[in-house]
Amino acid sequence: MNIYVGNLPYTLSEGELEEAFGAFGQVTSARIINDKFTGRSKGFGFVEMAQDAEAKAAIEKLNNTEFGGRTIVANEARPREEKAPGDRPFRGGGDRGGDRPFRGGGDRGGDRGGRRDDRGGGRRDDRGESRW
Repeated sequence: MNIYVGNLPYTLSEGELEEAFGAFGQVTSARIINDKFTGRSKGFGFVEMAQDAEAKAAIEKLNNTEFGGRTIVANEARPREEKAPGDRPFRGGGDRGGDRPFRGGGDRGGDRGGRRDDRGGGRRDDRGESRW
């Protein structure tokens, strides 16, 4: 049985996690999930135990107990949902304006140089003077 263990101390090692659950039976694997950018613990992990009865006993005894100064959560892990690569939610495009295509940036005036009102065009007031 696969067991989710949450609210772990960030300094806990996989060996210490395995030792805690090993008191209740044979631990097949114990792993702590780390942040892929920093390499630091995310504060949760998974313990795989060979016998379901032993795993349930470990969950019952260790859930909501203090471990390394934190109250841990232990329960049966839910199966991981497999997602297709295109199933990620749309998160916008920063300053690109959502799903509009990026048109690049830079000097829009080319060789003309000068300020925007020196290029002609733009809005003009009643006297014909540029408002830019």
